[in-house]
Amino acid sequence: MRLWVTPRKLGHKKNYQQLVGRHGGAFIRHVVAGYQRQELSAEQAANELGITPRWLRHLAFAYGRARTQGQGDSWQPGRSGGHRQQLIPSAVSALWRTLLTTQPPASYSFAASEALRRYQFAVDRATVRRWALQQHLVRPARPAGTPAAVRRWQCSQIGALWQLDVSPHAWFGAGTKLLPLFDLLDDCSRVITGTRLYAHENLLAYLDFLPRAFEAYGLPLALYVDYHSFFFSYLPDALTYLGEALHFYDISFKYAPTPQAKGKVERLHQFWQNRLPTFFAAEHIQTLAGANPAVDHLREHHNRAEVHRELQRTPWAAWAAAKREKRSALRPCPRDPWWNYIWSLRTEV
Repeated sequence: MRLWVTPRKLGHKKNYQQLVGRHGGAFIRHVVAGYQRQELSAEQAANELGITPRWLRHLAFAYGRARTQGQGDSWQPGRSGGHRQQLIPSAVSALWRTLLTTQPPASYSFAASEALRRYQFAVDRATVRRWALQQHLVRPARPAGTPAAVRRWQCSQIGALWQLDVSPHAWFGAGTKLLPLFDLLDDCSRVITGTRLYAHENLLAYLDFLPRAFEAYGLPLALYVDYHSFFFSYLPDALTYLGEALHFYDISFKYAPTPQAKGKVERLHQFWQNRLPTFFAAEHIQTLAGANPAVDHLREHHNRAEVHRELQRTPWAAWAAAKREKRSALRPCPRDPWWNYIWSLRTEV
């Protein structure tokens, strides 16, 4: 069976041929021109043509574009017929079937993301849902969880603040051991500068995780953290071991007053919890050695190819725009002989 999907922004689906046959091109141009000159309201012009105001605005836009090209006198609404749909490749269908039948089933947004990452097949999640309805593969609704907090401010410079947090979860399926996922997020651009699974949340894990991100993206000014003992010392004017390492390279901690204050990184945890268990199950990944390289690929794809709904562009595009506009507080990663020593676990003898 051949399956088709309709891509986003196809234009209006009304029958333009019937509209022209009923009114004629000259009359349509006259009414649309009257609407553009504000002699008629949208409702009045739409009633004259027997269409909706929304469709009228589509016609007005097309007529205005034709006039700028010197074709206003001959313009008439085009036909909406013709085959405008896109054949779903068999490889994409097989991928979606695998992801939606895996336990736990994938979200529609993740299925669309994987189609783009693996096969450069760009669709939105609504298209995946329509395909799933046709194939009787609709995923069950997830129980409503506690929504992550929404932060009402953000930094204007990349590198001014990176949010750091750890999410323990059964990443390899229900009943498996809870493992910590370390997340690091640039507050300005939403670029995920680091994501990695570890066996334990301990000092060695932080000393491995942070320099990886610094070497890839540069040194930020501050890390937004909670009052965990790795970050906060209850002794006045004292620094923790990790705090001393960061202080050596002039990176400070900024403490969140409540867990809800770190809304961006909390939503990032939910993002990975909706994707990684399904991905690991579909790819039969059950070890950290196999998981972390795959997580790196998914993180890079998200940064460069997925549009952030709040920013209305990809995180990497927001990062590049900040660099062009000289809104960057990042510093280059130093290449000094102290680097490996600072990011090591030292004991006194």
